[in-house]
Amino acid sequence: MWGLMRRWGVLMLLISIFLSLRNPKGETERVFSFTSSVSSSDSLFSSGSNYSPLHLVSLQDTQEELQLEYDFYREKCPQAEQIIRSTMKDIYSENKDISPALLRMLFHDCFIEGCDASVLLNVSNGDDDPTIEKNAIPNLTLKGFDKIDMIKSELEKACPGTVSCADILAGGPFYPLYTGRRDSTQSYYNEAMTELPSPQDNINRTLHLFALRGFKERETVSLLGAHNIGKIGCDFIQNRLNNFSGTGQPDPSVAADFLKEMMLNCMVSNSSSNGRSQTLAWPVGMEEPRAGMMYSQGLSSSMSSGTGFDTHYYESLLKGRGLLFADQQLMANQKTARLVNAYASDDGTAFRRDFARTMVKISSYSVLTGSQGQVRLNCSKFLNSN
Repeated sequence: MWGLMRRWGVLMLLISIFLSLRNPKGETERVFSFTSSVSSSDSLFSSGSNYSPLHLVSLQDTQEELQLEYDFYREKCPQAEQIIRSTMKDIYSENKDISPALLRMLFHDCFIEGCDASVLLNVSNGDDDPTIEKNAIPNLTLKGFDKIDMIKSELEKACPGTVSCADILAGGPFYPLYTGRRDSTQSYYNEAMTELPSPQDNINRTLHLFALRGFKERETVSLLGAHNIGKIGCDFIQNRLNNFSGTGQPDPSVAADFLKEMMLNCMVSNSSSNGRSQTLAWPVGMEEPRAGMMYSQGLSSSMSSGTGFDTHYYESLLKGRGLLFADQQLMANQKTARLVNAYASDDGTAFRRDFARTMVKISSYSVLTGSQGQVRLNCSKFLNSN
């Protein structure tokens, strides 16, 4: 029962990021401080709390955000929000790990040419082309496409050709109140192959990729806190265990006891790998069906899906127990290390606030609106596809 309650806590966090973004007082806070005086009763986990992320989120006057609207479908499909909520509730009852999977898919979609549902396509530029974004190596381990299709199917029954796949994906289990996104008419295989952050990236590469999309250091560090939930599969850390940087040896920066723990969990010998290059996806909120590890605990069983959305990710980095090389690299930069320390020293309030703010920003990044793009009838196909 306790495990179920904690998993629902994670889902409620994601829902509260996007639900009721309106502030009845019409006020927003533009500056956040780690020394906030907000009490623990204002936590996102507080039951019955009227916490509204817009008190914490400053929507800058960017073109993308001005083009999205609150309750965009209020006239054409007023029941859209309820359909998504109820369908997602049914999906979640059958699959408790769906939240981190959809969160990760959202990141992979938005990071490449914006939140346009291009990652859902099975065709490229209207043709049956294997070089589609979904088939790029970083996206091969994405899960939840069938769940997006289920939600889309229900919406098509109620409001044909109205609600975009991009809005569904941006919502998933946490339907956004700012909607109006349109679907891409292109698939971006090459960009997905080269522009998604990698688990093997150093701190300079990570910050560079996020900066190109307008994210500052603090936003980057808070967003990576999504690794709090879900399981990081062994494939994503294996190179640190027996073939770091192609040396055939473990990562020398990993403490011996932690290295042994990871090897035991992933059943990896201390011998050289086959040298196969792995350019795998950035596992935001990742969970894998095979053995894997989570920041919320030492060794994880295949039945576990994460235990909470708090600061254990940052606490692990302070102890040198980052599962991914790129995660631990946050301690290699003076500014990001200070942010890690600040989040780890907080009760979780500052992190959850910053994470909510950054999620609103990334879900609005480089969106298609108005007459741009299209609204697909099937999320995996263009309108002109058979």
